[in-house]
Amino acid sequence: MPEQYSAAGSPLKDSTFLNLPNSRFYEWCYEKYGLNRGVFNTIDNWLYEYGIVNVLSRRIYLLAFLDFAEASGIRRGEQKYLKFGHGGLSEKLREFLQVQEDHIYSI
Repeated sequence: MPEQYSAAGSPLKDSTFLNLPNSRFYEWCYEKYGLNRGVFNTIDNWLYEYGIVNVLSRRIYLLAFLDFAEASGIRRGEQKYLKFGHGGLSEKLREFLQVQEDHIYSI
């Protein structure tokens, strides 16, 4: 994972987009990754249920997950939104969290 997600002193810690209202943060994610609202909410809820309660930390994990998904070949390409395929989002989230067991992303 890129160093930018690693905590104190990182550019994300002081980032203005992490502190945006939820709807504007979603819009930023849509523009950068092609993430639709339903997938955004599912990822956010999944991370919350996993135990990442702090909103800013959860947003950092969400961005790390999206980078992880892109690195593993999931892209929107010519389509409007990212496509994970049937059951693919849950599978990719489990894979991401398993890989992240040794990493802690926080603000």
